[in-house]
Amino acid sequence: MRLKSAIWVSAFLRRCTVEGIYGAVLRKGAEEAGAVHVIVDHLDGTCHLLGPAPGESYDELGDRRWFAEVTPPGTLADAMAILDRRLRFDPDLWIVEVEDRKGLAGLTAIA
Repeated sequence: MRLKSAIWVSAFLRRCTVEGIYGAVLRKGAEEAGAVHVIVDHLDGTCHLLGPAPGESYDELGDRRWFAEVTPPGTLADAMAILDRRLRFDPDLWIVEVEDRKGLAGLTAIA
Protein backbone atom coordinates (compact mmCIF):
# COMPACT_ATOMS: atom_id res chain seq x y z
CA MET A 1 0.00 0.00 0.00
CA ARG A 2 1.38 3.40 -0.96
CA LEU A 3 1.18 6.23 1.52
CA LYS A 4 -0.19 9.62 0.61
CA SER A 5 2.58 12.19 0.18
CA ALA A 6 1.50 14.22 3.21
CA ILE A 7 1.57 11.16 5.47
CA TRP A 8 4.96 10.02 4.12
CA VAL A 9 6.50 13.48 4.66
CA SER A 10 5.13 13.67 8.20
CA ALA A 11 6.47 10.21 9.07
CA PHE A 12 9.86 10.95 7.47
CA LEU A 13 10.28 14.18 9.43
CA ARG A 14 9.23 12.45 12.66
CA ARG A 15 11.84 9.72 12.07
CA CYS A 16 14.46 12.37 11.38
CA THR A 17 13.59 14.15 14.64
CA VAL A 18 13.96 10.90 16.59
CA GLU A 19 17.41 10.40 15.01
CA GLY A 20 18.47 13.97 15.87
CA ILE A 21 18.27 15.22 12.29
CA TYR A 22 16.63 18.61 11.78
CA GLY A 23 14.14 18.78 8.92
CA ALA A 24 11.41 21.04 7.60
CA VAL A 25 8.89 21.28 4.79
CA LEU A 26 9.92 24.12 2.47
CA ARG A 27 6.93 23.67 0.19
CA LYS A 28 3.74 21.67 0.53
CA GLY A 29 2.43 19.95 -2.54
CA ALA A 30 -0.63 17.85 -3.29
CA GLU A 31 -1.71 15.99 -0.15
CA GLU A 32 -2.39 12.70 -1.87
CA ALA A 33 0.08 12.23 -4.70
CA GLY A 34 2.45 15.18 -4.99
CA ALA A 35 6.02 14.26 -5.95
CA VAL A 36 8.37 14.55 -2.98
CA HIS A 37 11.88 16.00 -3.35
CA VAL A 38 14.32 15.90 -0.43
CA ILE A 39 17.29 18.24 -0.05
CA VAL A 40 19.93 16.81 2.29
CA ASP A 41 22.12 19.71 3.45
CA HIS A 42 25.49 18.41 4.65
CA LEU A 43 26.23 21.70 6.46
CA ASP A 44 29.53 22.10 4.63
CA GLY A 45 28.21 23.97 1.59
CA THR A 46 27.27 20.79 -0.27
CA CYS A 47 24.02 18.87 -0.57
CA HIS A 48 22.16 16.02 -2.18
CA LEU A 49 18.86 16.53 -3.98
CA LEU A 50 16.81 13.35 -4.06
CA GLY A 51 13.77 13.08 -6.27
CA PRO A 52 11.43 10.31 -7.35
CA ALA A 53 13.22 7.62 -9.31
CA PRO A 54 12.43 7.47 -13.02
CA GLY A 55 10.26 4.58 -14.06
CA GLU A 56 8.88 2.61 -11.14
CA SER A 57 8.69 4.98 -8.14
CA TYR A 58 8.25 2.18 -5.59
CA ASP A 59 10.23 -0.98 -4.96
CA GLU A 60 8.78 -4.45 -4.47
CA LEU A 61 8.19 -3.73 -0.76
CA GLY A 62 6.25 -0.54 -1.51
CA ASP A 63 9.04 1.81 -0.37
CA ARG A 64 9.77 4.93 -2.35
CA ARG A 65 12.75 4.79 -4.71
CA TRP A 66 15.01 7.85 -4.91
CA PHE A 67 17.24 9.26 -7.63
CA ALA A 68 20.15 11.56 -6.73
CA GLU A 69 19.67 14.64 -8.92
CA VAL A 70 22.40 16.69 -7.21
CA THR A 71 25.36 15.17 -5.38
CA PRO A 72 28.35 16.79 -3.65
CA PRO A 73 30.03 19.04 -4.65
CA GLY A 74 26.58 20.30 -5.67
CA THR A 75 25.25 23.22 -3.64
CA LEU A 76 21.86 24.34 -2.36
CA ALA A 77 21.75 26.86 -5.22
CA ASP A 78 22.13 23.97 -7.72
CA ALA A 79 19.31 22.07 -6.03
CA MET A 80 17.00 25.09 -5.91
CA ALA A 81 17.64 25.86 -9.60
CA ILE A 82 16.46 22.36 -10.53
CA LEU A 83 13.44 22.62 -8.24
CA ASP A 84 12.48 26.03 -9.65
CA ARG A 85 12.40 24.50 -13.15
CA ARG A 86 10.33 21.55 -11.89
CA LEU A 87 7.81 23.85 -10.22
CA ARG A 88 7.01 25.44 -13.57
CA PHE A 89 5.70 22.08 -14.79
CA ASP A 90 4.51 20.47 -11.54
CA PRO A 91 3.05 22.91 -8.99
CA ASP A 92 2.00 19.96 -6.78
CA LEU A 93 5.47 18.87 -5.70
CA TRP A 94 6.74 18.80 -2.11
CA ILE A 95 10.16 20.14 -1.07
CA VAL A 96 11.59 18.84 2.20
CA GLU A 97 15.00 19.86 3.56
CA VAL A 98 16.96 17.98 6.21
CA GLU A 99 20.39 18.54 7.72
CA ASP A 100 22.57 15.44 7.86
CA ARG A 101 26.35 15.75 7.92
CA LYS A 102 27.00 12.03 7.50
CA GLY A 103 24.48 10.59 5.06
CA LEU A 104 21.12 10.79 3.32
CA ALA A 105 18.86 10.91 6.39
CA GLY A 106 18.12 7.21 6.06
CA LEU A 107 17.13 7.34 2.37
CA THR A 108 18.78 5.22 -0.30
CA ALA A 109 19.34 6.72 -3.74
CA ILE A 110 19.92 4.90 -7.01
CA ALA A 111 22.67 6.19 -9.26
